Amino acid sequence: MENAKCCMPPEWAAHARTLMAWPVVSSMIWRENFKTVCRDYAQIADAISRFEPVTMIVNDDTVIQARALCGGVEFLTIAHSDAWLRDNGPTFVLDAQGDVSAVNWQFNAWGGKYTPFDLDNAVAPKVLEHFGVPYMNSPIVLEGGSIHVDGEGTLLTTRECLLNKNRNPHLSAAQIEDELRRCLGISKVIWLNHGLFGDETDGHIDNAACFAKSGTVLMQVCDDPDDPNYAITQENLDILNKSADAKGRRLEVVKIPQPPARFYKGIRLTLSYLNFYFVNGGIILPVFGGDAKEADGQAAKILSGVFPDRKIVPVDTSALITEGGNIHCVTQQFPKGGILV
Repeated sequence: MENAKCCMPPEWAAHARTLMAWPVVSSMIWRENFKTVCRDYAQIADAISRFEPVTMIVNDDTVIQARALCGGVEFLTIAHSDAWLRDNGPTFVLDAQGDVSAVNWQFNAWGGKYTPFDLDNAVAPKVLEHFGVPYMNSPIVLEGGSIHVDGEGTLLTTRECLLNKNRNPHLSAAQIEDELRRCLGISKVIWLNHGLFGDETDGHIDNAACFAKSGTVLMQVCDDPDDPNYAITQENLDILNKSADAKGRRLEVVKIPQPPARFYKGIRLTLSYLNFYFVNGGIILPVFGGDAKEADGQAAKILSGVFPDRKIVPVDTSALITEGGNIHCVTQQFPKGGILV
């Protein structure tokens, strides 16, 4: 299909449904946590299903388990090896008439970190064919968690990820920007240099900063000079404060303090409140409990102020985060448009 005049809507635009994919034990870093991670997925699906339909992608050998843990969820059997659908799923776009189509990016498991990934690279086309959504193929490697848009021509990302040599070593920043314009209808890219410290996705933007609405960016900040995230977030804050969006507006930056550092088996976890997920009328917010309880409450309060018309629903994802991702990472919004879904 030709994608001219299509653009990616912002995540706060109305959804027809949410797509997720059920975990696969063989892909997990800490396989002993499989059952608790599955419970986190079920909690997330349940929270989302209070606001909009959820379609859960399952394997033949996990559908029974998923059905037992998830109520009110539709199931779709598509073979997959990993369950971070934000990254290997489709990116949806709308045309001027509001009809939905999509982009099928290439997926190489975050720069070849996990193999095999051939099943995961084939998930997006199968999802789109199931729903009858026309799509275009992009030749570039790109994960959904590496981009945020405002729906008015601006895209936010990091050089650490999109320019990483383990993704598209033959492409320059200008060439990647050209492809983003072609596929997503954006006209300006704001580049942060780095994502959060230790993020194994090589700096996905969805842990570091995101658009809250046109002209406004949420950013997680660190106030401890001894924390590696201090220098990263100070630099990102400086870049955003000096940036304008595609409409020429200077950005308003709303800061959310990071939760306390947490480690699992000696590895620092990438905890971020910005890995929340918009749903119709609400926000599903990851929280971490324990020593993060105060920060959890502060994040919820800030988001309530930014989104007074949305219900903030906290979900404790302490198990899920040990696998390296969170709520935004396991979800993909399917926007409402001119086709029946």
